[in-house]
Amino acid sequence: MSLTGTTFLYTLVVLTVVALVLPFVLWSRLRGPRLLRGAARALMLLFAQVTAVALVLVLVNNENNLYDSWADVLGTGDHVRHAPDLGPDGTGGTALERLPRVTQQFEPVGGPGMHEAGGVRVTRLRGRVSGVDAEVYVWLPPQYDEPAYRHHKFPVVELLPGYPGSAKAWFGSLRAHEQVLPLMREGRIAPFILVAPRTHLLAGADTGCANIPGTVNADSWLSIDVPRMVMDNFRARPAPEGWAVAGYSAGAHCAAKLAVAHPDRYRAAVSMSGYNDPSGERTSLTAQNPALRTGNNPCLLLRKAPVPPRVALYLSGQPHDGYEAAVALEQAAKAPTTVHVVYIPRNAGGHTMALWRPQVVPAFQWLTAQLGRGRIAPDATPPAPSTGDSTRAALASGTSSRAAAARKR
Repeated sequence: MSLTGTTFLYTLVVLTVVALVLPFVLWSRLRGPRLLRGAARALMLLFAQVTAVALVLVLVNNENNLYDSWADVLGTGDHVRHAPDLGPDGTGGTALERLPRVTQQFEPVGGPGMHEAGGVRVTRLRGRVSGVDAEVYVWLPPQYDEPAYRHHKFPVVELLPGYPGSAKAWFGSLRAHEQVLPLMREGRIAPFILVAPRTHLLAGADTGCANIPGTVNADSWLSIDVPRMVMDNFRARPAPEGWAVAGYSAGAHCAAKLAVAHPDRYRAAVSMSGYNDPSGERTSLTAQNPALRTGNNPCLLLRKAPVPPRVALYLSGQPHDGYEAAVALEQAAKAPTTVHVVYIPRNAGGHTMALWRPQVVPAFQWLTAQLGRGRIAPDATPPAPSTGDSTRAALASGTSSRAAAARKR
């Protein structure tokens, strides 16, 4: 029975109701020795508590898309086939242009929100360079199947969840496809292909989206194998001009790092509540080794780059939750690197999906300005930071300001 399926949820609901009713029906009707009656009543109470707690946990998991499967919860999931040393470019000397095309079969995805806005599809990809075997979710914009666009190539945004986090979170909890669909139809947001690959590749550990020889090649999985599969199966624009990466929390750290480290693969990145130092996630494998910790810090990568990368970064955060990291990246950036920092007020909420959900539209408006081609309505351009109060409405419109942040500190 699937962890995130409706069958399991409804079963828990029924069991919880039964567990609540049982004591009322049987409590005074129990017969036998006092010890036996006491044990039976204790079991009924325990049953009620266990089912109630299980139901709450499942509801929280479904709302936040933390775990995708029982293997993720139990720590038995491992999606790494092998992890050779692929060198500094992550290819292991493979001539990528000579690799044969990969034709994947895609299936509709079930679960909350997956059927909305045209539906999300999924495939199981066997990464030829990274050695990772995992699922990749894809959503196509409304224009993709229209006759007028039959020869058109579309820009792509790779979507990364936090840790722990399901690749479906951008479609389930954040409802990104539902939010951008009407704006794409109106021409106010570019028709992006949305791609969400699995990032939870090892049991009980955050890979930091890095290549760690002998352990995992998460960087090559995300920046080589997944993009090549998308290019082989869909009308996608080539990298780097047609590609961006976006994430929240640990995925935000990954998005900024991947874009800064690979300006030949990504032109832009969106980071919501991210961090620069990998130690921002205590289970991160890259935080446990000094060389990996330094080599996967996007701020240090910017400072040490012999030539500033031609990438654009959209960074949002609250005080002590992403904002300081964003400012540090802004200060480290030199042209042609550009950085757009959005201050999120404390009263907008904490480190949750409720904080990131209203940021989806302004982030995609910004991405449209970076990657979009074709007719875009004038109001699709992200508004300049205002000097007004930072409110939840400002957050939703992308106008929270750093000036307000300075006044509040």
